[in-house]
Amino acid sequence: MPLRDGRLSHDIDPSDRAPQDACGVFGVWVPADQASRAEVSKLTYYGLYALQHRGQESAGIAVSDGSRIVVFKDMGLVAQVFDESVLNTLRGHIAVGHCRYSTTGSPTWENAQPTFRSTDAGGLALTHNGNLINTPELAARLDPGVLTATTDTEVLTALFAHHGEGGPMTAAREILPATRGAYSLVFMDEGTLYAARDPEGVRPLVLGELEAGGWVVSSETAGLDIVGARFVREIEPGELVAIDGEGVRSERFAEPRPKGCLFEYVYLARPDTTIAGRSVQATRVEVGRRLAREHPVEADMVIPTPESGTPAAIGYAEASGIPYGQGLVKNSYVGRTFIQPSQTIRQLGIRLKLNPLREAIEGKRLVVVDDSIVRGNTQRAIVAMLRDAGAAEVHVRISSPPVAWPCFYGIDFATRAELIAGNLSVEEIRDSIGADTLGYVSLDELISASQIPKNNLCRACFDGIYPIPVEQDARGKHLLEVGR
Repeated sequence: MPLRDGRLSHDIDPSDRAPQDACGVFGVWVPADQASRAEVSKLTYYGLYALQHRGQESAGIAVSDGSRIVVFKDMGLVAQVFDESVLNTLRGHIAVGHCRYSTTGSPTWENAQPTFRSTDAGGLALTHNGNLINTPELAARLDPGVLTATTDTEVLTALFAHHGEGGPMTAAREILPATRGAYSLVFMDEGTLYAARDPEGVRPLVLGELEAGGWVVSSETAGLDIVGARFVREIEPGELVAIDGEGVRSERFAEPRPKGCLFEYVYLARPDTTIAGRSVQATRVEVGRRLAREHPVEADMVIPTPESGTPAAIGYAEASGIPYGQGLVKNSYVGRTFIQPSQTIRQLGIRLKLNPLREAIEGKRLVVVDDSIVRGNTQRAIVAMLRDAGAAEVHVRISSPPVAWPCFYGIDFATRAELIAGNLSVEEIRDSIGADTLGYVSLDELISASQIPKNNLCRACFDGIYPIPVEQDARGKHLLEVGR
């Protein structure tokens, strides 16, 4: 199964799994008389393509022509699941789409989204970005045997369908106040597009307007840009939105308690996305500047680990006055290989994806900038590769604080026992990866660069303070699969 190939930093060593992204959700509504011209399935395809970085396990699109809903989904990347012939069969004026990385439930076809349920009034197709933390409690409200998949999204869809006598809006009003965790939802029945965001607003969700008429909902503003939609506003925490021929209707199902994910700025979101009015690219460059001021070093060149370290490396070079350069070349055409390298040829596997520019780095004192360290295997391999290529010194700088705690709100981090910062001090990590020096940006400086008040951010992976308490029995992506 193909996985991430594009933001390479954590993917050069199969034993060093990256912090897997949350999912991407997308929805579009156009007037029924524009359906043939707007081609909502293709708009959704392009929207998902822009959100592909958020999930690479499976992809799916559901469309409605006003009388019935058709769903097509499969395992793989968006471009692998859909082609022209498939998209041409998905005709209608409303669509919802999803690209998935699993945070609850295994990566199987049954767990791919959109999920679909028949209701007394018709059908319901639902997509979800995030992770619920009271899934067992919600599942207990359903009759035995109702669930056909093992995801929190399937539980939510079944609850909506079984409480939908008054339609999805009525069901959402009843179910969402009892739902805890992170959820940015985009769903639809035959005639209406809906969107909802948890009261903490952990995961992003935005509303856009199509120039020719119609509305778009997307995980990131980059999804609006690709289809030519004008950014209107964010879906607010605790807000439920309905879009149909009467326009956009909005209501609150809970009071907002904003706790947006700080790691979106570090790694998850595309650099050309804007969150809470702040450019992700601008934030990452500013973090690099602050990193240079917090952890200066005498060196000859600043290089990024492709590609997620690039913006911060630019900022570090700018603030430090050390020239920015390219020291590692990425092979853009290497995805996940089915031939796993043995220990004796693991370095060859790494060089399939990254190769040092010897003439640029030989004899140089290097500052190597990356966004985070998970287990440390990748940084260890890069430091060794640079030394083998003749680097005189290797100073590692990380544009996030140490990731020491797992996430239960939609990012499949390693467990605390697997996270290198959950077990070792900064000096011990430096020694483990073989760097001459190691510096992380401080949490206060990262928060300041985001320009969002500290109390409005979820920082749990950095400080262990979880804004939504998680019971022990609600943890784990396979919790609905026990006993099945």
